[in-house]
Amino acid sequence: MKDNVLIEVEHLKKYFKVGKKSILKAVDDVSFKINKGETLGLVGESGCGKTTCGRTVLGLYEATGGKVIFKGINIQTLKGKDKREFSKNAQIIFQDPYASLNPRMTVGDIIAEGIDIHGIYSGEKRTNRIYELLELVGLNKEHASRFPHEFSGGQRQRIGIARALAVEPKFIVCDEPISALDVSIQAQIVNLLIKLQKELDLTYLFIAHDLSMVKHISDRVGVMYLGTMVELATSQNLYEKPLHPYTQALLSAIPIPDPNIERDRKRIMLEGEVPSPINPKPGCRFVGRCRYAKPKCEESLPEFKEVEKNHFVACHLYDEKK
Repeated sequence: MKDNVLIEVEHLKKYFKVGKKSILKAVDDVSFKINKGETLGLVGESGCGKTTCGRTVLGLYEATGGKVIFKGINIQTLKGKDKREFSKNAQIIFQDPYASLNPRMTVGDIIAEGIDIHGIYSGEKRTNRIYELLELVGLNKEHASRFPHEFSGGQRQRIGIARALAVEPKFIVCDEPISALDVSIQAQIVNLLIKLQKELDLTYLFIAHDLSMVKHISDRVGVMYLGTMVELATSQNLYEKPLHPYTQALLSAIPIPDPNIERDRKRIMLEGEVPSPINPKPGCRFVGRCRYAKPKCEESLPEFKEVEKNHFVACHLYDEKK
């Protein structure tokens, strides 16, 4: 299995200074692996650190601590030509298809920006590559001469996907790529990503808060809460048997399209305020909202460990399980 690992994140931390003395722990000791050709979903409430984690993995943010290992090499040690090669192999699809495209550039130039930076193609080959990418994402070559404002949100996101694919990456961080789109378009974009993954042998970190869509696209799912990873399992195991109280509450909020089941189903309501990630107190971050909280939870942060095969959780409820 080790030979199949493409990205390995070890105890990743990303802190931001707030004022003179305060520290915002956006990502705090997060670890996971992503295998070649796999999709790892990353879910959690807004502000839990999902996007910061994804951008730190790519090197867009400098890590405060920990390692990101790509093909066996720590990316924090890369410089010059090697760093450029990593940026070619690891790309991002941004959340907002309106803000992420330069309104003063044509679609063709937007897609070719990475091609030009890395000097991959020029002249006629460059033009043909742009046309090929447009067709790959469901657009056509006539769109290359147009500007972003002439397209719908779904079409703009397809342009963003084409831009990410232009340099032939191996790994793509999909940073909530459907959250700004109409519901009718979301499934189209997700199905396109699945199709491209199979055709191009891509590996995804898929960040989202739509749990039903994450289940559809992901092989494994990690759940983040206030900068920490609280649970990680295969998609099937996580949705059928969630172990962490926070995951259980999240999944109970997913509507079921059967009025009889939905009417009788009991939703787990979380009470209490979400604590601040600035200078967090010792102990479990979820303690103030957890129905199973005990004194130990306030005293020490639970270890993130494997309690069942390929099922990891950070919760004192499972301290006796190894």
